[in-house]
Amino acid sequence: MELPQVGPRPRPGSLRADWADLAKGLCIILVVLWHVIMKHYLRIDWHIPVPLPGAWGTFGEQLLPLRMPVFFTISGMFAAAAVQRPWRVVRRSRIATFYYLYAIWFIVHTVVLAVVPRFDTLAARNVLDVLEQVTITPTNLWYLIALAVYFVIAKSTRHLPAPLVLGAAFLLSAAASAGLLAGPGNRGQLYQNLLFFLAGLRLKPWVERLAAASTPRLVIAGGLGYLGFMAVVQVLGAKQWFGVWPVASALAVVLGVAGAVQLQRWRWLAAHLTRLGRRTLPIYVIHMPLLALLHWALLGLFSGLGMPAQLLLATVLPAALTGLIIWSSLLLHGALIRTGASWLFGLPVPGPRKSERSWMDQPTQVLPVLWADQPTRELAAVSR
Repeated sequence: MELPQVGPRPRPGSLRADWADLAKGLCIILVVLWHVIMKHYLRIDWHIPVPLPGAWGTFGEQLLPLRMPVFFTISGMFAAAAVQRPWRVVRRSRIATFYYLYAIWFIVHTVVLAVVPRFDTLAARNVLDVLEQVTITPTNLWYLIALAVYFVIAKSTRHLPAPLVLGAAFLLSAAASAGLLAGPGNRGQLYQNLLFFLAGLRLKPWVERLAAASTPRLVIAGGLGYLGFMAVVQVLGAKQWFGVWPVASALAVVLGVAGAVQLQRWRWLAAHLTRLGRRTLPIYVIHMPLLALLHWALLGLFSGLGMPAQLLLATVLPAALTGLIIWSSLLLHGALIRTGASWLFGLPVPGPRKSERSWMDQPTQVLPVLWADQPTRELAAVSR
C-alpha cells in the first residue's frame, strides 16, 4: 500500500475547511466503532485462546473522553455567531431543527429496533417509554436533543460572565460523571457534555490558538499525558471520582485539536477524513439501525465459527464492520435524497422560495451540518 504523501504544515486559519472537519470525521468513525464493539462484537460467543475481544473493548473505552467532548467543542465554536441572533431565529434554525431531527429519527429507530428486540440499546417498547425518550431520557440519538437544549442554555446565559457559566457547567459535568445525579439512559451524557459545548463557545479564540500552535511535539506530549492520566485513573479505580471525567475529557480535547491539525500533513488520509467530517449527520442517524440488523443477521453465524476463523474475525471485525456501516450509511443517505426524502435530514422550510428549493433538490448539498454555525436554510455542507 502506498503511504500517504507528507506535505507542508497546513495554514492554521481556515478552521471550517481544515482541522475541524477532519476532527469530526475521525470522531464519527470512533463513535461507530464504539457501538460496533459494545453492541455487537463483545456479544459474540468467542472461543479463542487470546483476549482479543477484551483488547478491543479496552481500546474503545480509553477513547470515551475524546469522542463526544471534541464534537461538542467544535459545535460550540461554530455556535458563537448563532447565539447572538434573535430568539426567533435561534428557535427555528437551531432548537426546532435539532429537535425535529431527533423526533424523526426516533421514529425510524423505534420501528427498526422493534424488529430486533434483543439488540442491546435503549429503545421504546411502550407508550411510557416513548414519552420518556422524547423528553427527559433520550436514546442513542441524544446528541441531537442535546444540541437543542444547549442552544437554549447558551442563548440564555450569553450575558453572564464566562467563569461563572463554565464553572457551573464543570460542576454539573463532574457531579453527573461521579454518579451524584440520576442519569438513566443517555441523560447523564447531556449533563456531562454541556461543559464542552459552552467551552467551545466561550473559549473559541483559545481553541483557535491551540490549533495554530499545534506541533508534532505537542501531540506526542499531549498523547503521553492523556494516556498516563487514563492509566492512573484505571489503576486507582478513579473513573467516578468527582472531576476526573471532565479533566480527562479536557486533556482529550487538547489532544484531539492538536492531533487533527497534524493529521493534515498526511494528505490522502486528511482528505478522506475531512470529506467524512462534512457528512456526519447521515452516519450518526443511520448507523444504529444498520448495526442492529447486522447484529441480528450475523451473531449466530460468527458465534458458531471454528477457532481459526474466529481468530481472524476477532482481529479485524470491529474495523471492517465499522467501515461497512459508514459506507452503507452514506450510500443509503444518497438514495434517500435522490428519492426526495431530504426532509429526513433537515427541517422543511414552509413555502420555500426557489433559491431555497435549489439546495434541497441537489444530493451533494443536502448534507446538514450536525455541529456547525449555519441557520436552517444554510444547513448544508458547502460542496468544496
